[in-house]
Amino acid sequence: MALVFCVMVVEGSTLGALSYMLKPLFDKVFAPGGESALIWVGIGILALFTIRAVTSITSKTLLTIIAQRSSSAMQVDLLRHILTLDAGFFQTNPPGALIERVQGDTMAVQGVWSTLITGVGRDIIALIGLFAVALTIDPVWTATALIGAPLLIAPAIIIQRYIRRKTAAMRNDAGHRATRLDEVFHGIQAVKLNRMEKYQVSRFEEIVQRLIRAEIRMSAGRSTIPALIDLITGIGFFAVVMLGGSQIVSGERTIGDFMAFFSAMALTFQPLRRLGDMIGFWQVAAASLERLFRLFDTLPAPRLRATSSLANPGKAPRIRLQDVVFGYGETPVLRGLSFVAEAGKMTALVGASGAGKSTVFNLLTAMAEPQSGQISLDGTDIATLPLPDLRSQFAVVTQDAALFDESLRENIALGGAPDADRLSAVMDAAHVSEFVANLPLGLDSPAGPRGSALSGGQRQRVAIARALLRDAPVLLLDEATSALDAQSEALVAEALTHAAAGRTTLVIAHRLATIRNADHIVVMDQGRVVDSGTHDELLARSGLYADLCKLQFQA
Repeated sequence: MALVFCVMVVEGSTLGALSYMLKPLFDKVFAPGGESALIWVGIGILALFTIRAVTSITSKTLLTIIAQRSSSAMQVDLLRHILTLDAGFFQTNPPGALIERVQGDTMAVQGVWSTLITGVGRDIIALIGLFAVALTIDPVWTATALIGAPLLIAPAIIIQRYIRRKTAAMRNDAGHRATRLDEVFHGIQAVKLNRMEKYQVSRFEEIVQRLIRAEIRMSAGRSTIPALIDLITGIGFFAVVMLGGSQIVSGERTIGDFMAFFSAMALTFQPLRRLGDMIGFWQVAAASLERLFRLFDTLPAPRLRATSSLANPGKAPRIRLQDVVFGYGETPVLRGLSFVAEAGKMTALVGASGAGKSTVFNLLTAMAEPQSGQISLDGTDIATLPLPDLRSQFAVVTQDAALFDESLRENIALGGAPDADRLSAVMDAAHVSEFVANLPLGLDSPAGPRGSALSGGQRQRVAIARALLRDAPVLLLDEATSALDAQSEALVAEALTHAAAGRTTLVIAHRLATIRNADHIVVMDQGRVVDSGTHDELLARSGLYADLCKLQFQA
C-alpha cells in the first residue's frame, strides 16, 4: 500500500507538470526564434507521458494485488469467525444470507483500498499540482474558477446519506436472493413434487425486482455527485473565460498564460469526477462494512474459562446431567433434567417429539450452553473443558447423515489421513466395503451434494464408518436407523452394535424395538425425566414408556 501510494503520487504529479509545460510551449516555442527550445520542450512532454504510462501499469497491478489479498483475507477471517458461533446463531441466520455476507459484502468492499489510494495518492496530488500551477499563473482566476464550490457541500451530504441507505437495502435484498436460491435448490424435490415452480420463480422475481430498484436508485445517487461537480466546474469556467478573455484582449495577459491555466483547470475534470465518485463508492463500501463488522462483533455464547482436563481422555466416561435447564428464547426445553449414563454402557433416551432429547446432544457437545445446572464427564464439568478436548470425546451419527460433495474417502476421513489398514477396517465394520466395491471409482467416487449420489442406508453406513474412524469414547446416536428400510436397518444396526462396543453410548430412538436391549432407558416428557430403568422394568410399571410401547407394537 505504501509503495502504490508513492507510485500514485508520481503519476498524479505528472498532470501538474504537463499543464505547466504548456506555458513555455506557447510563449517560447511558438514564438519567433523559438526553434531552439522546441526539442527540449518536446522531450519533456514525452518524458512526462512515459512516466505516466509506467506508473499507471505499476499502480494498477499493485492495486489488484491489494484488493484480492484484502478481500480474500477478509473472507477467510469471516468464515473462521462464523465457525466459532454457537448453534443459536445459525437458527436465526439462513445459509444463503451468510453466503452473501462472506461473498457479496466482502466483494463490495474489495476495491475500497484501491479507490482510496487512487483518490488520495493520485487524484488529490494531481489536483494539488494543477491548482498550484493555476495559482502561480493567476490567483484571481483560480478563485473565480472555484466560485461555485461551496454550493456542493449540502447536496453532497444529503446524497451520501441517500446512497448509504439504498446500499444497505440492496445488500439486504441480495441476502434474501441468496437465501431464496439456497432454499429452492436444496428443496428441489419438494418444489417439483408439489408443482411449486411458478410460485418459487415469482417469489424470486419479486426479490430481484426490489434489488434492481435499489441498485438503480443507488447508482443514480452515485452519479449525482460527479454531475454536480461538472455543473459547478462549468460555472467556474464560464466566469474565468469572461474575466481572462477581457484581460488577454487588453494585453494584460498572454495566450500562454491562459492556455496553461485553461489546461490546468481542464485537467482537474477527471480527478474531480473520480473523487466525487469515490464519495459514492465509499458509502457503498461503508454499508457492506457495517454488515461485516456487525457479524464480526457477534460473539458465541459465553463459556467458563477452560481450567480443567479429563484424567483419562481416551476412556469411556460416566456422563451425568444434574438439574439442567435450557430454552430457546422464551420457550423452555429442559426443565431441571437429571440422569446418569454409565461408562461403557448404552443409555437410551425416549419420549415424544419436543421432549428435549436432541437438545441433550447439543448440550453435551457444547453446540448450546445450559442456562443452569451441570453436565459432567467423569466428574469434570464440561463447561471448564477446552472445546477441542470436549468435542474429541464424541462421535455422532444422526438420522440425516451430513455428507459433503466430496469423495467417499474424504467424507470418512474428514480431513485426516488414516492408514489404509485402519480405513479398510472401519469400512468393513460399517458395511461400507460392500457397496464401495461396486462403484466405478471405489472410495474416490463422489458422494454428490449432501450425499445425494448414495442411498439412505449407504449414507448412514458412511457416517458410521466416520464415527468408527474417529474412535471417540462416547457415541451419540440420534435416530440413526429410523428412515431406513428393513434390510438397510439390519446392516446399520449391526454396524452400530460394533461401534458401541466399549463406548459410552447414548441413543435417541422413536422406534422402541431398536433400544429394547439398552442397559438403561431414560423416559423424558416436557424436558424432565419421568421414568428410567430397563425395558422390562419400565413395562412392568405401566407408565409412559409402556404406553408408547403399546401404541407402537399394536401398530
